[in-house]
Amino acid sequence: MRKRKYFTFEGVRQEVIFKESETLPGGTEVDIYEFAGDPTKDLAIYKTKKTPLQRVEGGERTVEGYISGVGKLRIGKPDGTYITFYVGGGNLKELRVDVEIGQTMQWIADKNSILVGYEVCLPPYEPGRFTDLEY
Repeated sequence: MRKRKYFTFEGVRQEVIFKESETLPGGTEVDIYEFAGDPTKDLAIYKTKKTPLQRVEGGERTVEGYISGVGKLRIGKPDGTYITFYVGGGNLKELRVDVEIGQTMQWIADKNSILVGYEVCLPPYEPGRFTDLEY
């Protein structure tokens, strides 16, 4: 993926510093950044056909956002109900949503698309923040 020097989050354009790339089980490509001069959050930008189904276990805020492609974000609530956001094509052109502790999340691209999205973790990501439920 193209490495970024800036990222706009909640209307504020900030400098970001690339840290590393990784590939998750299932093939999701992730670029990890820190916000320059702001240790309160970090940024992951991913390119995927389908992200792992994950449950949020901790952190103050987990924010999922849409950049490009066509597909959906599915958020599962602890009571077993789901909220699905359809993005790209004739659907939402912008999406930024907080995923709460105890909820699950998964991005799924349409058949002929690749999704590019982002995740901002406040405070920055640490192991144990998410539980992978399936790939």
